[in-house]
Amino acid sequence: MTVVPPGTPEAAPTPSARSPQCQPPKAVVLLSGGLDSSTVLYQAKADGCDCYALSFDYQQRHRRELQAAVAIAQAAGVVAHQVVRFDLTQWGGSALTDNQLDLPSDRPLDGMATEIPITYVPARNTIFLSFALAYAEAIDAQRVYIGVNALDYSGYPDCRPDYLAAMQSVFQLGTRQGREGQPIEIIAPLVELRKTDIIELGNRLGVPWADTWSCYAGGDRSCGRCDSCRLRLAAFAELGLTDPVPYEVRA
Repeated sequence: MTVVPPGTPEAAPTPSARSPQCQPPKAVVLLSGGLDSSTVLYQAKADGCDCYALSFDYQQRHRRELQAAVAIAQAAGVVAHQVVRFDLTQWGGSALTDNQLDLPSDRPLDGMATEIPITYVPARNTIFLSFALAYAEAIDAQRVYIGVNALDYSGYPDCRPDYLAAMQSVFQLGTRQGREGQPIEIIAPLVELRKTDIIELGNRLGVPWADTWSCYAGGDRSCGRCDSCRLRLAAFAELGLTDPVPYEVRA
């Protein structure tokens, strides 16, 4: 797993590291349509990658995010954008996949990472990365980009560096490319950044924030009260900026 220093494109790979035609590297980018994943897509573009965006309709409460994913993929000019559909509401276990569970609201920011919240979807990033790995190997991609963040986050176990390191081992051991010495690399450029750092990076990269969506509630306007909204609003406010996304409440 690689943490790419954000903000500037990578040095171009040498011709020997590419195909004989010296094509740019291919990257599968996990794209939810939120602030983090949109920034990662634009970082992958800045790194010189041909980007293949991958989104998921798992019948989540906040499926509104998929509209944002389509808009961001179009704005970034990806090579292709796939939306994989399956139903995690059959199992529930999360406020994002079980409408009988209430979303946490109005929680203090400093208390969000003290425990794993009810918005954690069991094994979600493992599921997503498995799809991304299969897609990447099928198209001979060299990289999978993911927008996980281990600092300003809600305590999710699958957003942490040790988890990514373990998944990188899976990528190496569980694929033909990996066994032949050319493992697909997980790139997580945001994992050690604060939310304010991510917004500043996105501003440098030209991410259209108005097209993104972070709210867990899934209405026509962001609620402003769920953990995701509160983290996002606080970061914009800390930078002296106004989040262009419409909110029901700007706490």
